[in-house]
Amino acid sequence: MNTEGARSEATWGKVRPEGAAAVFGKLERGIATVVEWLTVALTIADMLVLLAGVVARYGFNRPLMWSDEVASLLFLWLAMLGSVVALHRSEHMRMTAVVKALPEGWGSFVETIALGVMASFLGILVPPLLQFAHEETVNILPALDVSSVYRVAALPVGAALMALLAVVKLFQTSSLGKALLALAIIGALAGVSMMTQDAVQELSTEAQLLIFFVGVIGILVALGVPISACFGCATILYLVLAADVNLSVIANRLNEGMSSLILLAVPLFIFLGLLLDSTGLARLMVGFLANLLGHVRGGLSYVLVGAMYLVSGISGSKAADMAAICPVLFPEMIKRGSKPGDLIALLAATGAQTETVPPSIVLLTIGAVCGVSINALFTGGLLPSLVLGITLCLLVRWRYRKEDLSGVKRATRKEIWKSFLVALPALALPFFIRFAVVDGIATATEVSTIGIVYCLGAGLYYGGLELPRLKKMLVETASLTGAIMFIIGCATAMSWALTQSGFSRDLAAIMQNLPGGAPTFMAVSILLFIVLGSVLEGIPAIVLFGPLLFPIAKSMGIHEVHYSIVVILAMGVGLFCPPVGVGYYFATSIGKVNPNEGIRPLVGYMISLLLGLAVVAAVPWISIGFLG
Repeated sequence: MNTEGARSEATWGKVRPEGAAAVFGKLERGIATVVEWLTVALTIADMLVLLAGVVARYGFNRPLMWSDEVASLLFLWLAMLGSVVALHRSEHMRMTAVVKALPEGWGSFVETIALGVMASFLGILVPPLLQFAHEETVNILPALDVSSVYRVAALPVGAALMALLAVVKLFQTSSLGKALLALAIIGALAGVSMMTQDAVQELSTEAQLLIFFVGVIGILVALGVPISACFGCATILYLVLAADVNLSVIANRLNEGMSSLILLAVPLFIFLGLLLDSTGLARLMVGFLANLLGHVRGGLSYVLVGAMYLVSGISGSKAADMAAICPVLFPEMIKRGSKPGDLIALLAATGAQTETVPPSIVLLTIGAVCGVSINALFTGGLLPSLVLGITLCLLVRWRYRKEDLSGVKRATRKEIWKSFLVALPALALPFFIRFAVVDGIATATEVSTIGIVYCLGAGLYYGGLELPRLKKMLVETASLTGAIMFIIGCATAMSWALTQSGFSRDLAAIMQNLPGGAPTFMAVSILLFIVLGSVLEGIPAIVLFGPLLFPIAKSMGIHEVHYSIVVILAMGVGLFCPPVGVGYYFATSIGKVNPNEGIRPLVGYMISLLLGLAVVAAVPWISIGFLG
């Protein structure tokens, strides 16, 4: 599966440069180039608007009343056009394990069907989005005094461009015969589905939910259809065939899911993380920690755990976090005799361990969709991750208790202090971000804007900041933002459909009647999110099930921050746990290690993480003790 901006290795990007494929290839590149430059402009404009708001508020004590509306308008356009870029770059989150296991011919045809499903879903989505945009013409944005249509027009425009791009990619990467056959199969299945409407409506609600939200989603996920389209297709089929509801409700839910002001911080933190890596600040952190601990047994493994703790969360991408750490540490660790498989296993484990380290994008997402205080989440996320880090370090100590350090040179006190002073600007940034948000000095959005200015200044001082690279980072920011936000929008629509069906009420009744009360509910939640983290990844799982389960947890007396931290950590364990968890395969790809080499040593690390997670779940104080 493809997560948090990492490129899929599936066949969507394989192009045959002859005949019609070449023509479609040029068309795709043309569309993508225009949209990419638009997203670069939108990203810069959004950052400047938010920065202007920060300067006006803190510098002149004169808040700009229009800044949030303008930023929200730009952000929705950035999210939708970023989704177009993500489709071009094959960066929409999806599971490809089943497709890759098929013989090449079958795998290629299944990929074609997956693209056809994506194109069909987007094509169906465009008319209700246009209707929604038309209805919004009468609504006025109060601060700007303009019609809301200027904002929500991003929805049909983005969906139409994605539909066009999906069709172009379909005919570009497949033969004409395969593409038409795939579309014919999809059309035939849609026609048969419409013929069964009366029969479906006679089924019980439970049977309907199993068919659409288990069966349809399960099949589409296995086919490699992007997770957002899996949620969207299941929701559309349920609303049309079972609930007989107008599809305009999907447009409304998409807009609602992508309109939270908290989510404005998502692209800013993504860009901030890319800057942190590009300017070399992450490498400076690692260098200092290596000088400090590199001379003890297992020292560089401790450095890996510590470095991921410091860097994690800022980029919004675990792949980016691991890519910043791996090249600096792995060569020296292998030189000291560490096995590549063990290093990859520890890298994957630290990825799971640090999911709650602020300013994690998952924390921002759960705060937005479940109504949990971002300040409280930032405060509560630090210690639980540290507890899991300690359990990892205990295992590292045991595994490296006989490490030969005879050839290791211990850094002098002067070298340690020098590396500390050089790394101080980098070390200070994560603590400044967390301190400012936790203490209420600035919002997550405001502090991310300040952090970007800080990193740009550091980049000019340390070097490594080049204009071509800057444009690439802005495109990466837009792509990852689009992929995340489109999933949130589709999952919000699906969550609404589940709520309207009565599923939330039935789920609450089942969970509340579990024997053992709150402890059993917490244990079931952990198991559920480990599985969801493996299959759907973190953000889709949180957005889909968070609004359903959080009210139940609250009714059982479980603190919302404690529950948030536990389910995020459980999701992280699933995300990095093979054979399904895609995070593990990103770690192996970044470390250039065969996945089979890391599975055996990863077992021990996963057991350590589960023990740490059990402690965090059993002791709420670890998550909420510092909330005040």
